[in-house]
Amino acid sequence: MQSPKRFLGQTDIEITPIGLGSWQFSGSLISTSYWAPLTHVNVDGIVEAACEGGINWFDTAELYGFGRSEKALSHALTASGKSNGDIVIATKWFPAYRTAGWIQRTINKRIENLHPFEVDLHQIHFSNSLSSIEEQMDTMAGLLEQHKIKAIGVSNFSEALLRRAHKKLSERGLPLASVQMRYNILDRSIEKNGVLSAAQELGITVIAYSPLQLGLLSGKFHRQPDLVDKLPRLRKKVIRPMLERSRKLMFEMERIAADYGVTPAQIALNW
Repeated sequence: MQSPKRFLGQTDIEITPIGLGSWQFSGSLISTSYWAPLTHVNVDGIVEAACEGGINWFDTAELYGFGRSEKALSHALTASGKSNGDIVIATKWFPAYRTAGWIQRTINKRIENLHPFEVDLHQIHFSNSLSSIEEQMDTMAGLLEQHKIKAIGVSNFSEALLRRAHKKLSERGLPLASVQMRYNILDRSIEKNGVLSAAQELGITVIAYSPLQLGLLSGKFHRQPDLVDKLPRLRKKVIRPMLERSRKLMFEMERIAADYGVTPAQIALNW
């Protein structure tokens, strides 16, 4: 099935409206506090199903198992018969306690882990680097000019930092392609804190992560609350207090889903 595509920001990269994140592929301690561990067979099956469903882009990060997610994603895409150029790959640099110089020092590892797939979009994962936003954007611009990446994005940025990142790249004649933020029908913070309006004004694509709020918006935990007790520790801690607060919303989503012959998860993603 072929999904309609849209441009990533003001680049010539075309992506489907929905992509697949791969945090759960990492097998790291924090990942398994949210998600059940996955085998290579599980990962390969998930990626193959995504490709068959028409998805053409995948998001990963250095922080996701410090390379394990990137390697698992590359392996799964290859097992699905995909070649470089068939799909779009987004990854992220982990900035905590690091200066901008580490962007340059770590890019070859990103490339190596994802081989034979290129880094289409490279993102600053958080806004907590020891270097200024301007220094980070300059370094990212250097990677783009060296043809090591094809586009630049940020993640978990405030409106002010987003505007600074965009301004710095604009001075070099380059676009800021994307900003990745938590966004779903239960968490609409970016509508109030200026990030969404700034992104729309500046032509920056908003990549919404956690669109199903860790699976809560699928409706299965409202239908079977006992499933919450079986969840990994941190995911359980997030979902349990939200169950009652979201019950009226989920009832309405179930009604709409029934009217259209789809699932609540599809309603949440379409929203």
